[in-house]
Amino acid sequence: MLSFNVLDDLREARQVLDNYLSLPGTRSSIEEAISIMATSLKQRGKIISAGNGGSMCDALHFAEELSGRYRDHRPSYAAIAIADPSHLTCAGNDYGFDEVFSRFIEGVGFEGDVFLGISTSGNSRNIIRACEVCKDKGLKSICLLGKDGGKLRELCDLPLIVPHTGYADRIQEVHTMIIHIMIRGIEEMMAN
Repeated sequence: MLSFNVLDDLREARQVLDNYLSLPGTRSSIEEAISIMATSLKQRGKIISAGNGGSMCDALHFAEELSGRYRDHRPSYAAIAIADPSHLTCAGNDYGFDEVFSRFIEGVGFEGDVFLGISTSGNSRNIIRACEVCKDKGLKSICLLGKDGGKLRELCDLPLIVPHTGYADRIQEVHTMIIHIMIRGIEEMMAN
């Protein structure tokens, strides 16, 4: 017998999504993120995504859906997640874990590219450093965040915040929905 009610977990997940949907600007901020990313791709830019733990999995998921395919056959889009173990361990060893994403952006990020950072706390130091480098290099930064948005709320160009103070899994569930919507929107804008 489980120590928790499965239906209560599903109800909580629904409540977190409902809370996000009720925020003013939810639709417009997602649509703005889609427009920023599609515009970059149309101008031969790329999207670089990153996160820690489960958020790294979300960053990988986002990039592979764009470079591979989502729902229908179409051209591959320039998207990459910062997840190369040799880069992460080299940069982490030589510069510290806070610099693993920023070092990558320093090397392969260029003005006109877009960075998608994912942090359920809004305070992941390596995502913060990546956004700082984006500002220096002229990349737009979009962040999927949780809780109150943390330090990244003010640092990135476009924060998308899922306001939940409980466990990060509920935030990540909504992040996954947003990611799928962004991919679908990018595909539609690229086709036009």
